[in-house]
Amino acid sequence: MEKADTILTNAIVLTMDGSYHIYNPGALAIRDANILAVGLQDDIEKAYTTDEILDCGGKVLMPGLINTHTHVPMTLLRGLADDLRLDVWLMGYMMPVERQFVTPEFVKLGTKIACAEFIRTGVTCFNDMYYFEDAVAEATAEVGLRALVTQTVMKFPAPDASSYEVSLALCEDLIKKWKNHPLIVPGLAPHAVYTTTPEILSSIARMAQEYDVPVHFHVAETESEVSNLRMEQGIPVIPYVRRFGLLDTKMIAAHCVWVDEGEVRSMQHANVGIAHNPSSNLKLASGIAPIKRMLDLNCNVGIGTDGPASNNDLDMIEEMRLASMIAKVSTSDPTALPARQVLAMATSMGAKAIHMGDKIGSLVPGKRADLILMDLSPIHNQPHFRRDPNGIYAQIIYAAKATDVTDVMVNGQWLMTNRVLTTIDEAQLIATASEMAHQIDEFLKNREESVLSKLVAIGGASEEESFEVQAKVSVADLEPVIAALARPDVEIVRLRHYHEYDTYFSFKDPGQGRLRYREDEFLGVDGRVESVRSRLTLIGETNSERSGNASEIFLSRSRYLAPAVHSLRFYNEYFKPERSLEIEKNRLRYLIRFQGIEFFVNLDTIQKPFSGKFVEIKSRTWSRQDADNKTQLMQDLLIFLGLEPSAMVTEDYVHMVEHLLGS
Repeated sequence: MEKADTILTNAIVLTMDGSYHIYNPGALAIRDANILAVGLQDDIEKAYTTDEILDCGGKVLMPGLINTHTHVPMTLLRGLADDLRLDVWLMGYMMPVERQFVTPEFVKLGTKIACAEFIRTGVTCFNDMYYFEDAVAEATAEVGLRALVTQTVMKFPAPDASSYEVSLALCEDLIKKWKNHPLIVPGLAPHAVYTTTPEILSSIARMAQEYDVPVHFHVAETESEVSNLRMEQGIPVIPYVRRFGLLDTKMIAAHCVWVDEGEVRSMQHANVGIAHNPSSNLKLASGIAPIKRMLDLNCNVGIGTDGPASNNDLDMIEEMRLASMIAKVSTSDPTALPARQVLAMATSMGAKAIHMGDKIGSLVPGKRADLILMDLSPIHNQPHFRRDPNGIYAQIIYAAKATDVTDVMVNGQWLMTNRVLTTIDEAQLIATASEMAHQIDEFLKNREESVLSKLVAIGGASEEESFEVQAKVSVADLEPVIAALARPDVEIVRLRHYHEYDTYFSFKDPGQGRLRYREDEFLGVDGRVESVRSRLTLIGETNSERSGNASEIFLSRSRYLAPAVHSLRFYNEYFKPERSLEIEKNRLRYLIRFQGIEFFVNLDTIQKPFSGKFVEIKSRTWSRQDADNKTQLMQDLLIFLGLEPSAMVTEDYVHMVEHLLGS
C-alpha cells in the first residue's frame, strides 16, 4: 500500500473535475502539498495507508473557492463611501484617501483582514490588483493562502509610484521576487483603458510575454467607459487593447459588463479569462454582464467579489448565488447558470480564468491540496433530497451560508479547523483596523468642511494669488471696438476666439469662495471647434479698493486652478454645492500692448442668459503704484477704444447674472 500524509474520509466529495465525479462516501489522500488520490472511501482505504486519518463526518469535501477579481487591502476602506456613482466613489473618495494613507503597512493589515474573511468563507485563492503588491504577497504567504498578485500601473501618480515608469519597475521587481513561489503568482495590472496610455499597454504586453505572467485588467465596466473610448478611438475596448498586444498575454478581464458579442468571441479565441463581479456591478449600477452568452461561447468565466469597498464583503458563497440569480432574471430564463455550472465558475473554471487551472480548481491527483469542508446539516439546509445527483450543487448555491465552511486547507496545510483560524489573530487585526478607521474619518471630516481641501484631494490643484486691475464696460456693438484695436497705436500680440461654458458652484458658507467649472472651445477662423479645454477654478472672496482718484478697482483674491478631467455631473455630486449657475459666452480675447504695457482685452457676448455685450480690460499688477499707473493708462485705453470710463461696470459676470435672475 502506498503511504499518504493524510487521508480524509467519510465525505461527500465533489471533485469538480471534467466529469463532475461525486464520491459518497468518498475519501481523499494527500502527500506533501498535493492530492495523491481521490475516490470512493473503500477504494482509497484499500490502496493507501497513513498515520493521520480525518473523519469528515459526512460533510461536503470540495475544491477551495477562487475569487478571480478583488482589491484586498481595501478591507480598510469598507463602508467608507457608499451609494455613489463609480467615478465619484473612485476619484472623489477612494483615490484621495489612498494617496493619504496607503503604505506597505496599510496594505499588509488590509490583506490579513481579507485573508481571515477569505478563509472563513471558503476561499483558498484570490486574484488581486492594488498598490504595494509585494506587501500583499508577503502578508498572504505569511497567512498561507494562495494568490495571484498583480501590481497596478496607471498614468497617474499612485501611492507607491510617482509615475508609470516607477510602477513598471515595481512590476518587474515583483515578478523576479515571487516567480515560482509555491503560493504566490506575480502579474501585471494596467488598471483600465481610461487610466492608462498606449505606451503603458504596450510595455505591459512586452513584459508579460517576456516573463510569462498574467495581465489583470478592468474591461468595459461602465457604459461611459465604452462610449468615451468609441468617441475617442472609434472602437470598443477589446479591439483597442488588441492593438497593443494584450490579447497575446495571459489576460484576465474583470467585469466585461458592456462588451459586445464580437468582443466576447475575441476573448474566447485568445483564451482570455473573464472575472464576473455581480455584487459590485449591481451596487455601483454598472450593469449586468452577459455571462450566459459568454458561457455559451465557451469562455472561461470566474466569479469575483471586487474590492471590499465596493461590494462590501468577500463572501464567495453569496456571490455565487447572486451570479446565478441575476443571470436568470436578465435573460428571463430560469435555467440560466444552473447550480453546478456556477460552482464550476467559482472552482475549476475560475482556476482556468486566472490561468492556474493546471494547479488548482478541482480535486484530481497531482493538483495542489486546496480544499474546504462544508457542513450542510444546519436547519437552513434541511432536508436533503438525493434522487437527483445535482441536488448537492443546488444545496450549496441556493441554501448554504458562508458559516457552513468549517475547515480550509491550502497547499496541504490547515488554515482553519472546526471554524478556528490557525494562522491569524483576528482580535489584533480588528483593533488595529479600528484605529486606522478613526484616522481616515478625521481626514475626511476635515476635508468635507473645505471646498479647497476637496479640490486638492482629487489632484492637480495649484495655487495662484491674483492681483489685477480691470475695467468692464457695457456696449451695444463690439464692431467699433474691433476696428479701434486694428489701429496702429495698438500692437496685437495674440488673438484667440473662444466659446466658453461656465458653471459656478456656490456654497452655504460664502467664505468657501466660488468654484467655477469652465469648458473652453477654441474656435478656428472658420468658426469650427479646434480643441477643448476644461478647468476648475476656486475663486476666493474679493478684496477690492479704489485705485488712486480713478474709478477703477484694484483686486486681490486667491485662486486655485486644477484641470477638470471629470464630467460636470461628477463635480456637482462630489462638491455638493448649495446652488449652481450657468453662463455661456462668446469671447474674442486679445493680448495687446498699449503704450508699452500689456493688457488683455476681452470682447464678450453673454449668450446664456443673454445679458448683453461687454468690453473687459485686465492687467496683472504687483504693487499699489503699479496699480495706480495701469489704472490711469487703462482709462486712456478705454477712451482710445471709444468707450466712456464713467460707464464702467464693477461686477463680475456671475454677480451680474445673479442680479439679473433675481437670485
